[in-house]
Amino acid sequence: MLFEPRSGRLAAWGNALLAGLVSPDEAVLSIVGEDAVHRVAGLPGEAGPVGLTLALGRMRSLGVTGLRVALPSPGHPLGLSGPAEFNARALEAEEAVVAVGAALGLVPEVAEAGPAGDVHVSVTWHCLPVREAPPADVPSLGEAERELAEALREATAALTRLDVAGSGPVAEAALSAYRARAEAGREVLAPGYPPRAVRVLSLAQRVDLLVSLAYENGHGGAVAASEMAARAEALRPVERVARRALVAAYNAAVEERERDR
Repeated sequence: MLFEPRSGRLAAWGNALLAGLVSPDEAVLSIVGEDAVHRVAGLPGEAGPVGLTLALGRMRSLGVTGLRVALPSPGHPLGLSGPAEFNARALEAEEAVVAVGAALGLVPEVAEAGPAGDVHVSVTWHCLPVREAPPADVPSLGEAERELAEALREATAALTRLDVAGSGPVAEAALSAYRARAEAGREVLAPGYPPRAVRVLSLAQRVDLLVSLAYENGHGGAVAASEMAARAEALRPVERVARRALVAAYNAAVEERERDR
């Protein structure tokens, strides 16, 4: 399954809406996706949680001109700028959205209800103050693309040596689904993003998928504890690079607009 963080959808389609490239209804439908409902709590000027349409309009009135993504992990505050409370909430959720033009950030809280096979997912975005400062460790699109290509080559070589490269029917089915989705012309990003961002996001998602398959395919030939540790060591930097590339891609619309000013 492709890694498509909710923060990425909110930032991408929120940026398209803020730029006047899509309607509020189109943006909200794309952000919500297969979830049941998204609401925003803690928004300045609102007494309680509100729907996405109202929330995005309110954020625009507060001066928000763009949205950036953060995908932090332990020891890697990717895309964050503080303060500590916001960073902690974002780290717990492993994702967040940071506004440009107003010191606000959004962290998702996901709730599931219903029986297996009929689960309804609701998302509450908690609005919190953020520090207006450059986000941590976010590369340019060019840097992200180069890092991805290099990391993919190194990881493939290492995993092949350990006999744990993605293979077998599960891996083939997942990769076939990925290719079919890509060939069907799936809109990878919202309108307003440069083609290079689409390319980087697609490659980062494919790298993330391959890493996931390498983890899920059992131990392969790496049956010894030392070999299992070597596999994890080979995958860890690839995961980090893929997440950096995802953030660079989702943030590209904002970065491009700021360069053009």
